[in-house]
Amino acid sequence: MDSFYKYHVFFCLNQREADASRPSCANCNAQGMQEHAKKRVKKLGLAGEGNVRINKAGCLDRCELGPVLVVYPEGTWYTYIDESDIDEIVDSHLVNGKIVERLLIDQPA
Repeated sequence: MDSFYKYHVFFCLNQREADASRPSCANCNAQGMQEHAKKRVKKLGLAGEGNVRINKAGCLDRCELGPVLVVYPEGTWYTYIDESDIDEIVDSHLVNGKIVERLLIDQPA
């Protein structure tokens, strides 16, 4: 069965309490990066059925490695710093199907 989307991208936007012992992706501008990715995908004409969907997610439980996003259907986990990292993920992975090795959280088996 084919997926509804070629790629479905989830950005962790979790915000923990200020005194929490664990980091939060939200403290690393995750919301801004998710919005940037969504706008970029739309601008490139990649949004929608059969193409790419950029979504917000609650805690993905990997904040210590974050900020994090995951691309399905492969389950490719990335971290990022800024918009240029997001652009590289969009251009390389979502447009050309090539994993951005330097931003991977988990190395492929």
